[in-house]
Amino acid sequence: MTEAFVSRITGAPRAFDPAMGMDALARLAGLPPEMGELIKGAAGSSEHISYLIERQGEWFVDAMSEPPEAAFDRLLAAPPPVEQKSVMVHLRQQKARVALLTALADLGGVWSLEEVTGALTRFADHATDVALRTGLRREISRGKLPGQTEDDLAQCGGLAVLAMGKMGALELNYSSDIDLICLFDETRFLPDDYADARTSFVRAIRAMTKILSERTEDGYVFRTDLRLRPDASVTPVAISMEAAERYYESFGRTWERAAFIKARAAAGDIAAGERFLQALTPFIWRRHLDYAAIQDAQDMRLRIRDHKGLHSAPSHLGHDLKLGQGGIREIEFFTQTRQIIAGGRDETLRDPTTVGGLRVLAEKDWISFEDATQLTEDYRAHREAEHRVQMIADQQTHLLPDTEEGFARLAALAGRDSGDYARDITERLERVHRLTDVFFAPEAASDPAERGNFADAEMTERWSGYPALRSPRAVEIFDRVWPKLRARLAKASQPDDALLSFDGFLAGLPAGVQLFSLFEANPQLLDLVVDIVDVAPGLGWHLARNSEVFDAVLGGGFFADWPGSVALEAELTALMGREEDYEKKLDVTRIWAREWKFRVGVHHLRGLIDAAQSGQQYADLARAVVRALWGEVARHFAKKHGAQPGRGAAVVAMGSLGAEHLNAGSDLDLIVIYDGAGVDASNGARPLPTRSYFARLTQAFITALSAPTSEGLLYDVDMRLRPSGRKGPVATSFEAFRSYQTNEAWTWEHLALTRAQSIAGDLSLCSDIGTFRETLLSRPHDKAKVLADAGDMRARLGAAKANSGPFDVQFGPGRWQDLQLFAQAGALLAGASDRGVAAQLRLAGEVFDLTPLEMADLSQTAQAFWRVQAALRLIEGGEGAQTVETPTGGVGGFLLRGSGFGSIDALTAGLKEMAARADLVITRSIGRSSGLE
Repeated sequence: MTEAFVSRITGAPRAFDPAMGMDALARLAGLPPEMGELIKGAAGSSEHISYLIERQGEWFVDAMSEPPEAAFDRLLAAPPPVEQKSVMVHLRQQKARVALLTALADLGGVWSLEEVTGALTRFADHATDVALRTGLRREISRGKLPGQTEDDLAQCGGLAVLAMGKMGALELNYSSDIDLICLFDETRFLPDDYADARTSFVRAIRAMTKILSERTEDGYVFRTDLRLRPDASVTPVAISMEAAERYYESFGRTWERAAFIKARAAAGDIAAGERFLQALTPFIWRRHLDYAAIQDAQDMRLRIRDHKGLHSAPSHLGHDLKLGQGGIREIEFFTQTRQIIAGGRDETLRDPTTVGGLRVLAEKDWISFEDATQLTEDYRAHREAEHRVQMIADQQTHLLPDTEEGFARLAALAGRDSGDYARDITERLERVHRLTDVFFAPEAASDPAERGNFADAEMTERWSGYPALRSPRAVEIFDRVWPKLRARLAKASQPDDALLSFDGFLAGLPAGVQLFSLFEANPQLLDLVVDIVDVAPGLGWHLARNSEVFDAVLGGGFFADWPGSVALEAELTALMGREEDYEKKLDVTRIWAREWKFRVGVHHLRGLIDAAQSGQQYADLARAVVRALWGEVARHFAKKHGAQPGRGAAVVAMGSLGAEHLNAGSDLDLIVIYDGAGVDASNGARPLPTRSYFARLTQAFITALSAPTSEGLLYDVDMRLRPSGRKGPVATSFEAFRSYQTNEAWTWEHLALTRAQSIAGDLSLCSDIGTFRETLLSRPHDKAKVLADAGDMRARLGAAKANSGPFDVQFGPGRWQDLQLFAQAGALLAGASDRGVAAQLRLAGEVFDLTPLEMADLSQTAQAFWRVQAALRLIEGGEGAQTVETPTGGVGGFLLRGSGFGSIDALTAGLKEMAARADLVITRSIGRSSGLE
């Protein structure tokens, strides 16, 4: 105890002088003289502490012979009696001693706030568990709990008690109620015994509540509140975990999600309680950022204030420290709401304590370190003041005294000058209100009639019929967002076109509350929306149907450096590993891939990366998905049919994926090659012949990639480049693959092999496939035959896919597909293993003796075509890249970026001229030009 503290409390308004005297008590306890002054001052300011000292003086003398932590541990270690009445006396005596010990350790500065609240909570856990077991022991001994014996008392027959609120977060105050939810594991009982078990548990919980709450001549232990359980007005005090889980999944509200942030299995069958909380994780922590929780929390704050009449300005007299403006609940709501918003995506934000929650929110940049530090300091000070208010008479109150005399008494208990303490409390309340209210208080809504002042009135009138604006709440939030959105649309390169594209975006939204709440809390996202609908309306259409990808923008790493394929694979593998259900793993993969695709598209759209970099990043992403998903599918398949026979299989990327050059709309060209190593069948619960095993495994893998789930599909998959195309088996043995490629393959199949790359599966098999590919490609090839076959292929492709317009850079003589065929032919004739388009073009230049000028021109042409192709695929949302006819506004600007042309007309003419020059070179080298359009 500090001398400064002792000197401040000696002027307490009322002295306490029991028969033996406080100084004498201190001397008996072996304490320094100033301890007597501390006790005297505390007793003089608090009838409750005075009462405790009178009743527990002898124990206090004994307890002070050791550190308070040791005295506390020894107190809890005392074995409880068995009989219910004796248990009630025992726990009340323990409560009185805990209350005295924590009060003096708190007032004397021996324990920090967290140590005080932690000790109070530990005792609450102990008392609840003792009381529960006492009630259950009687039920089991009377044979009322079906199938349970004395041995089952260790797990309380499957009955778990969840501590909620401050008890759950180890934050109990000096005179807290305790909020409990009691659930039982119904799987421990036969269906016919369910009703009897529930009735028995109800009796045991009522006994527990009586032991804890009933006032006797020895006082009480804890006021106990069981009303936080599901639908408390109509459900018994004990309900099954299965029923509770169904309730929360179907009817759970935001306030219940917030309550479960602090939930903790505290008594009874702890393991069962923890399993229930784990099962409830998807309810508490939504997968997507949940900004609608802000409005829910604000509504709750206002309802509480209205109900309690707590709209008065902060004051040191009569103000509610918990529920009033600037009070404890403001800080808790502020913290918990932000945790609910983002905790589903970031598990580190799920700290149940208020101080811990503020710390991690600052560490993850959801709030500033300055605000977190200030709110933490204010929260601790509020809680300490709350403790002293409750110490005065052991009342569950949060109201500051309403007279100056009463406040002076509180200040004395806090060891403060009354005037200074009053100013500090008032300033702190005002500061907390100012810091937290700006987060909750919405801006004024615009008049819906004003929408037409900027937009076409007919267009805005139909908005009310869109699904996203059908609910009053969605309309209310949208009208608050509209002024900022309108200002951004007005700044678009072509405002009318941007508004029209936004209209399409709005029409495609299936719901609006969550997304509009997201925009309201993060107005910077409106800039991104306008960019997208202005430049890439197709992407905007896709975005409207997958708006959860905005979560990734706010996730903290959206604008970080590209992680690469290896890191991406590790991240996806870890995500899938958190899910037990196979279908959920597939859904998680789709959500994850969609967010990363969105990131690549946004970076490309905003000029953070160019078309070449976007092509590599899309390829990295696809490679990571294939590798991670192949492993997961193989493990799942093996559970039924055993491990892969022999060396297993390898997934080989062909086409653009093999060349590591994808765009926003690319599908995946894949083949699967296996090596059974002479093994006839798998060795599992349901064994399969080796050939059937790998065929079915491949089909399962294709389904995992391309089948639509509740979260859509990942990629379209094309397996036609396997030996014999559609007629061949979906999985090919390595021996058959080598034989086919060596003796039967067509020239076009060897051309395709120039891009082949093993990307998943058995490493030794992948290596052997790579070695075989290099050997096959390096052998001499009949140049005349290769050129003749390539020429025929060129003619067939030209006939099958005619050019559809000036911005169709994919099809037609001298365009992207033509250039790729030319590059592959060059690589094959060079006997090289290079896969990339640029590298293969250089090889073709050497094979066909092109001049340096021709080489440079072809390279620039390929880059230009890829730049336009990648842009168009992104503009159209990955589909229908040839639908752009006359690009204007943001679309035109995006197409011109990096092209070197000053206008769309110049770009159109330039593309045509480049295709003509490329066609001349390719025709001279290979032949069979079908003529320009």
